[in-house]
Amino acid sequence: MLKHSRQRDSIKNFLMTRTDHPTAETIYENLRREYPKISLGTVYRNLSLLTEIGEIQTISTGVGPDRFDGNMEPHYHFICKQCGRVIDLEMQGIDHINLLAQHGFSGTIESHTVFFSGRCEKCLSESKIK
Repeated sequence: MLKHSRQRDSIKNFLMTRTDHPTAETIYENLRREYPKISLGTVYRNLSLLTEIGEIQTISTGVGPDRFDGNMEPHYHFICKQCGRVIDLEMQGIDHINLLAQHGFSGTIESHTVFFSGRCEKCLSESKIK
């Protein structure tokens, strides 16, 4: 049984209100208002635990630090290769790729992780201004 933690609950609740996929540092800076003595290490440990028990998602972008998502409903992400921003994509599911991957594979495909990448609208517009 997992011991209850107000700080862990606050991290999860904070993530549930966000769609910008904040970093651990952003979460830490925001939670310090409520918990002035919280450490960055505590935030990292709780983010790791919440990911491990399936209550949040960790998104490794390849550009900058990991991001975190409190939305556990199946959805896809776009990662901007220029600024590192992570954006939820509004699109129908593509679960049929599990069937495509299963073809010729003797194991069992149960899920998939897909990230789309390119440049976000903001980065595109800024490059046109220059």
